[in-house]
Order: sequence, then C-alpha cells, then structure tokens
Amino acid sequence: MTTVSSELSHEQLQQAARDHLWLHFTRMGGYRDGEVPIIVRGDGCYLEDSNGKRYLDALAGLFAVQIGYSYGDEVGEAAAAQMRELPFYTNWSYAHPRAIELAAEVAKLAPGDLNRVFFCSGGSEAVEAAWKLSRQYYSARGERRAKIAHVPTDPVRVDYDAEQAAQYQGERRWKAVSRHVAYHGTTMGALSINGIPALRTPFEPLVPDVLHVRNTNRYHRPAEETEQDFTRFLLDDLRQTIEAAGPDTVCMVIMEPVQNAGGAFTPPEGYWRGVRELCDEYEILLCADEVITGFGRLGAWFGSERYDIRPDLVTCAKGLSSAYAAIGAVIATDKVMEPFLEGERMYTHGITFGGHPVQAAIALKNLEIMRREKIVEHVHEQQDTVRAKLEQLLDLPIVGDVRGTGFFYAIELVKDKETRESFSDEECERLLRGFLTPRMFEAGLICRADDRGDPVIQISPPLIAGDAEWDELVGILGTVLEEASQRI
Repeated sequence: MTTVSSELSHEQLQQAARDHLWLHFTRMGGYRDGEVPIIVRGDGCYLEDSNGKRYLDALAGLFAVQIGYSYGDEVGEAAAAQMRELPFYTNWSYAHPRAIELAAEVAKLAPGDLNRVFFCSGGSEAVEAAWKLSRQYYSARGERRAKIAHVPTDPVRVDYDAEQAAQYQGERRWKAVSRHVAYHGTTMGALSINGIPALRTPFEPLVPDVLHVRNTNRYHRPAEETEQDFTRFLLDDLRQTIEAAGPDTVCMVIMEPVQNAGGAFTPPEGYWRGVRELCDEYEILLCADEVITGFGRLGAWFGSERYDIRPDLVTCAKGLSSAYAAIGAVIATDKVMEPFLEGERMYTHGITFGGHPVQAAIALKNLEIMRREKIVEHVHEQQDTVRAKLEQLLDLPIVGDVRGTGFFYAIELVKDKETRESFSDEECERLLRGFLTPRMFEAGLICRADDRGDPVIQISPPLIAGDAEWDELVGILGTVLEEASQRI
C-alpha cells in the first residue's frame, strides 16, 4: 500500500478541519471542542486514523468499497494510464473508449435485456436521471394510452377516488411511487422520492408528486400473519396507491431489492413477482435502486438477478468502482431505449462528468479485480456462515432481530424482547448517539447506529471480509451491546 503523507501535522489538520471543512450529515457543533476523526490510510478491511489507531470498517465506507482498501496501486496505475491518454472528454454527443467499454461490461453483468447505460457521477444523480427518464419515456412514445384506472364494483374496497382518477388521460406521466423509510439520495428529485420524513421536511416543498407505500419490514407485523398474507397485504397497498394516484399519471415505481434504511428489509416470497405484474398491468416502469445492492453486495452481481425482479431500469453507483472513483449509472432495457432511437427524439438530460474517462477506467479495473478475485462468488459462498455468526447476537436481551442477506445486514435493538417494544426518540438519542456510536468507534469498529425507522446497527463490510473479520466484528458488537444492555 502506498502512503501519501500530509504536509500538515495532526494538530494542524485538526484545526484546518474545524475551521474549513463541512462534513456531510454531521452535527458540526460536536467538534467545536473535540477532535474530528481523520482517516489517513486503509488496507484490506481496515482503516487507520491520524493518531495511528486501526478500525475494522464494517460499513465499507458507505456500503461501497467492495474490494477493500488494498488495490490503490493497481487501480491508480489504470487511472494514470488514462490520464496520459485522455484525461477528460464528455459524453455529450461524443464517446470515448473507456465509457464504451464500461457500458458493455455493465450490460454484460446486468440481467435480462438491461443493455443501455447512461453514466452520471453518483447514486443521487442516478435516481434523478431515472425519474427524468421515466417521465420522458411516455411522451417519447408519442401515443395516447387508454384509461386504465380500475373502478372496483365492491363498495367496501372503494377507499379512494378511483372514478376521478379514471378521468385523467394523456401522454405525460410524472408521479413516482417508493416505499416508506426508503432512502434514495439527497438531491431535490431523489430527496422527494425518499420515504424518510426527517430528511424531506427541512427542504419542502419538494418535487411533485411522489407516493409512498408500505415497506417489507416483517419484524413488527402480527405474529399470526403468514408470509403469503404479508405479501398480499403489501401488493394490495401498492395497487390501491397506484389507483388512488391515477395509474395514467404514474411513470415509475422505484424500490431497492433489499431496503437499506430501516435495516436491511428483505422481500417476502412472491413480492417482487407481484410488483412486476402490477407494473405491467398499469404500464408503469419498474426501477430497481441498486446503488447499494449492485455489484456483489447480496451475493449476485445485481439484486435484481437474485430476486428475479426484471426491472425496466436499474440505478447503480458505489460498488461500480468500489468507491475508488465517483461514478454512477442508470441501466435501461431495450424497451425503454427504443423510443429514443427514432428521429429527433432525445433524452434531454446530461451530466458534465458522466462517463468521465478516468472514472470509467477505474470502474473497469474494479470489475476486473472483482472477477479475478471471485469476490461475488465469495459472498455467495459465505453468506450462510455470516448469518450464523451474526445470529449469535440474538442471545443478547437488547437484540430483537437480525436480518439481511449476502454481506448486508441489520441488527434491530429493542427495549423489551418479548413484546418487541422499541425505544423512544429520547432513548434512541442516548443509546445510539450518546453511547453506541462513540463506544464502537472507541473499540475499533466502524458501522452505523441508525434510527431512520426503528433503531438498528447496520453492517456491510467490504466484500473481501473473511472469517477473521466477521469474528472480530461479532466479538466487538457482542461486547458493546452487552454493555448497552446493562446500561438500560
């Protein structure tokens, strides 16, 4: 690993950080008198701070560093070679070899006929691009659709104004449907799609119109409810939401294969098949947001493949380059691309750095490393062992649920294990931010304690993690959560 030294001392870095650097999603007042954590190097699954302390990164940066931190030399050589050949050119009306090669590689890895790749700079931009593309797709088709709102004959089921919705007809569709508590980014369009009120409220009014449906959180559902019942409940909710909105106004349903915010919500049996059928019935584009789940996180190249989602669009970023470069993409099916191949029609959207040649070269090298090292296969082979290790934590009184798949998990914390009672907002503040976050960091573990739903610990290490890293992770978590239980 190559080490790059800073020209500033530790004390100078601290002062400059406090004076000039604005951290993301961070209470900056907390560093007025305290030290800013400054990470200076990484190797494998580990990071080191400016004081020389090492940490196990159990969050892969932000669900992103699939190959870990030890490939900087190899990836850097690919970046330097591209810098010498062509440091930059745009994809606005032009192409260059690395963007072409990367688009072909991504299309090869994506399931089905997801064959067209539109590059951007990250996940939020990818979600923005997918919504804009979905909006424009219908007008690009240039056709008048039939009225497809369903007006039920059973008066018991009429809890929305379906008759009025049925009157809406036209070429344009603009509404999106996502799930409660789901996180899809922070730019204004992506933020509008978010299902997290605490993130949305400070910036309202947002981009119209987004509707939110139930997510796949099973833990707090009635104990007697079967998985089939739960699937039917979720799909009925989705259908009623679409019909209440007016099906002819909805352009996109966007969901993660496994929802991150709220804590690694996996889908029940038959859920994705039903979502796909509803989107087909109402002629709505289905977008799988794979910014986190893409490129091996779930033990397959894409979560859409694992769950047979068959989306019309996929958004991706993070693992595309293992976060060694800022790059994202929307992957579209041939069907979505088809109307834009006619005459003067175009998708009127662009990003200066979308498909940047150096970013593309880095992403190509990342995918080469992932294939060579069989990283996706490693996740698939180890996922049952990983689950068994994490489920040891269920013996702790504060741990209510362990859920997830692949190398993507959440541990839900509860006040009462028998009743599944959660913590109040004040208790979450003390537990998560007052104790767990600093205590895990002190113990040499970086992961996220989050309460954008029920309180959870989110676990998502680099995909190269082996038995030693998982044992260390579970050991530290076990100790810290036992301390938390005693405090409660």
